[in-house]
Amino acid sequence: MQVLYHDVIIVGAGLAGLRAAVEVAGKHDAAVLSKLHPLRSHSGAAQGGISAALGNADKDSPEWHAYDTVKGSDYLADQYAVQVMCNDAPRAIIELEHLGVPFSRFDDGRIAQRPFGGHTRNYGEAPVRRTCYAADRTGHVCLHTLYEQSLRKGVRFYDEFQVLDLCRSEDAVNGVVAVELKTGRLVLFHARAVLLATGGYGKAWRTTSNAFANTGDGLGIALNNGIPLEDMEFVQFHPTGLYQLGILITEAARGEGGVLRNGLGERFMERYAPSIKDLAPRDIVSRSIYSEIMEGRGAGPMKDHVLLDLTALSREKIAGKLPEIESFSKIYLGVDPAVKPIPVQPTCHYAMGGIPTDVNGRVIMNDDGAEVYGFWAAGEVACVSVHGANRLGSNSLLDLIVFGRRAGKDINRFLDRECLSPLPLATGSADKVRAMISRLRESGDGEPLARVRNDLQSIMMDNVSVFRDEEGLSGAVEQIAALQKRAEAIRVLDRSSTFNTELLEAIELQHMVNYSLAVAVAARERKETRGAHSRDDYPERDDANWLKHSLCYLEEGGRIRYGQKSVDLSLAETKAEFVPKERKY
Repeated sequence: MQVLYHDVIIVGAGLAGLRAAVEVAGKHDAAVLSKLHPLRSHSGAAQGGISAALGNADKDSPEWHAYDTVKGSDYLADQYAVQVMCNDAPRAIIELEHLGVPFSRFDDGRIAQRPFGGHTRNYGEAPVRRTCYAADRTGHVCLHTLYEQSLRKGVRFYDEFQVLDLCRSEDAVNGVVAVELKTGRLVLFHARAVLLATGGYGKAWRTTSNAFANTGDGLGIALNNGIPLEDMEFVQFHPTGLYQLGILITEAARGEGGVLRNGLGERFMERYAPSIKDLAPRDIVSRSIYSEIMEGRGAGPMKDHVLLDLTALSREKIAGKLPEIESFSKIYLGVDPAVKPIPVQPTCHYAMGGIPTDVNGRVIMNDDGAEVYGFWAAGEVACVSVHGANRLGSNSLLDLIVFGRRAGKDINRFLDRECLSPLPLATGSADKVRAMISRLRESGDGEPLARVRNDLQSIMMDNVSVFRDEEGLSGAVEQIAALQKRAEAIRVLDRSSTFNTELLEAIELQHMVNYSLAVAVAARERKETRGAHSRDDYPERDDANWLKHSLCYLEEGGRIRYGQKSVDLSLAETKAEFVPKERKY
């Protein structure tokens, strides 16, 4: 088996991975592995913008931004981490601008900002324009810019290499096992530091805004290596996905003046959030939409969706500020948003939970805060817990940029001060991967892959969606546990080596059932309603018993062991790395 060495291996070529790569490159030898071409990473689908208290449009401050983020998280976010992110946001935006991101501009040349749900001035007094944007293609232009910068700085890319496992030596991570899609050969990558930036896991649900590649591989790999997953019960459903398709319609559509209407033509968000209406946090808007549908006020013949009305906006404004939304509506639904409202319904969009990390991206092994030597995670696969129980719109790109950079900086410190030479590479993981592939290839009487995956997506959609209860969650736990055994025995008919997507999808499916079981178990155990976790049988938030993070460990036999850890309520001023709130640019 071929063994390749790089100082740093970054798995995933989205914004978090590329921002870390840009930070490491030029100081150490960095390589990025991606199962896609980097410019197909799902970060490129982010539309609306990236938040920062620049104050270009309205008076603003990082402290107000932090307040909104903690409140939007339903108080489950780690408050020190939130302050680190919000205080660093203005600097991060100016840095992106200098790297080449073509932000939209006001007439005077400053970076333009728009309102987004949950972002307010003066501690909730009124909406504020805090979200920087590039029309409705913000993620796309950020991804292209950081990819260009990575190439300029000499980052080595291994495109279409899918990582299957970590290499462990003396309780440290010092490499990965990957398969080259073109040839089917296994390759060992040896490194002094490994960063996972593999993104989210929305494909475990039937209706999702996520790309087909978002199968949660990093989460499954972490579980298989004894690393817990934090706050997996909190999965955000974006209020506005295209009806029956789930393709995202950015919150910026409402920020620019669009409103939600039910089948009766009523602007129903006035009932649920009288002060900020359609720009309420996403969990509130999604539940409000489902409430309208369940009470018979949905739109269309089936009364199973609502309408996003942009007809009050001029055709020029839609074309200038929401061009992708206009094209998506016309192409997929045949609706011109300047003339008719767009049919929408909530769609699985974002994972607040993931691999637990500190603010520098170092992976945390347990509730005592023990670090995994040589291992980092950043982006949606990680849970530094700046989003808590519910993420505010436009905070996701900020999370990727801020903590991708911090992880890169910490990796540089680690290589310069802690790990001056690589640990010996153990090959046990490669043997384990070979055995798994052989088992899947030789299975002759199992089920087709698609049947098992469809069953999983139906279970998650029906029982672990916007509204949850004990009966549905307990049933989901039992059904997913049964799916684990079915997934291990699925039938792989393709025996080829070149681009054997059926084999790789079979491996992805095993990750999907494992982390989906963690989601269902954590949701069943949390007996309260908080943020994106809404329990019909426990409708109130319970701070006395549940102001704590969940931890899920995968044990022998596929069982999930449930644990907890405290929420960090400390202030940034008490930490050595505090970034001053007030900066001038």
